Amino acid sequence: MGIVEIVVGIIALIILEIVLGIDNLVFLSILTEKLPKELRKRARRWGLTFAWVTRLMLLASAVWLAKLTEPFLVWSSFSFSVRDLFLFVGGSFLIAKATQEIHFDVAETKAEQKSIRHGAATFRGVVIQVGLMDIIFSLDSVLTAVGLTNNFAVMAFAITCAILVMIYASEPVSEFIEKHPSIKMLALCFLILIGTLLVADSFSFHVPRGYLYFAMGFSLGVESLNLLKQSRRRAQKNK
Repeated sequence: MGIVEIVVGIIALIILEIVLGIDNLVFLSILTEKLPKELRKRARRWGLTFAWVTRLMLLASAVWLAKLTEPFLVWSSFSFSVRDLFLFVGGSFLIAKATQEIHFDVAETKAEQKSIRHGAATFRGVVIQVGLMDIIFSLDSVLTAVGLTNNFAVMAFAITCAILVMIYASEPVSEFIEKHPSIKMLALCFLILIGTLLVADSFSFHVPRGYLYFAMGFSLGVESLNLLKQSRRRAQKNK
C-alpha cells in the first residue's frame, strides 16, 4: 500500500467516523445531562474513551464481524443475522430511551425533573450505556472501514483521530443542547428517527443515510433561523 493510498484512506475513514459519530455525540450529551454538573465533563470523556476501546476491539475482530452478516435464521424470503439482531436491539433501545426522555421533559415539573435527574443516573451507568450504544452505532462504520482497507494501523489511527475530535466537540455540543431546550427536543426526535432506521435495517429494509442527514440538516437549519429570530427580538427589547 503506497503513501498516497494510506493518506487518502486515513482521511476518508476519519470523515466517515466523525459523520457516523454525530448521533453518538447527541446521545452522550443527553445522557450526561442527568448527572450532577461537576461530573458531566468527566463522564463524556470516559464514555468516549470507552467507545474508542470498543471500536478498536471491533476492528481487531474483523473476521468475526464479517461472519455477523451471515444469516442464522432463514424463513421464506426473510433472513436474520447476528448483525440484524444487534441493530434491532439497539434501535429499539434508542426509540424507547428517546421517547422516555421526551415524556420526561414534557410531562414532569421542573422540581420533579431535578429530583429524578440526579436520582436515576449514575456516572458508571452513563459511561457503560455510551460504550454499549457505540457498538451499535459504529457496527456499520467498522464494517465499512474493513471494506475500505485491510490495514489495522490505518483504521485504528483514523478512529483515534475521530474520537479525539468528538471529545473536544462534546463540550460545546452539550452546552448548546443544554441552553436550548428546543434543540434538545429536536435531538431526541433525531434519536427516534435513527432508532427507526436501525430497526428497518435489521429487517433488510435499508434507507440511505443521506436522507437522514438531509432531514437533520434541514431541521437544524429551520431551528437555527428560529433561534436567530428569538435572539434579535431579545436584543431589540433590551435597547
